[in-house]
Amino acid sequence: MPQRHPVTALASLPPGSSQAFTIAGRHIAFFNVAGRIHAIDDTCPHAGAPLSQGRLEGCVVTCPWHAIRFDVTTGRRPGQSDDTLTSYPVFINGDQIEVEV
Repeated sequence: MPQRHPVTALASLPPGSSQAFTIAGRHIAFFNVAGRIHAIDDTCPHAGAPLSQGRLEGCVVTCPWHAIRFDVTTGRRPGQSDDTLTSYPVFINGDQIEVEV
């Protein structure tokens, strides 16, 4: 059964930024897109690159190793149905980011 886990203070993830955390044994990347926080697997399925270190443009992050792109709101590759990453529900509780895993 999924549980909510505290992640970090909202102020530590300003708009346009990303950061990775290990939550419940999973490497999860958090992205702030225009004030909304999104969470997906941090590992690119192609070669294991940390997506949290990729370039974020709007709601799309580009893998830092091979330029594969993922929509951080869904975990899907734009225009593709393969290589879908898990996306996690995010909650803001006061000034704390929480994720459901």
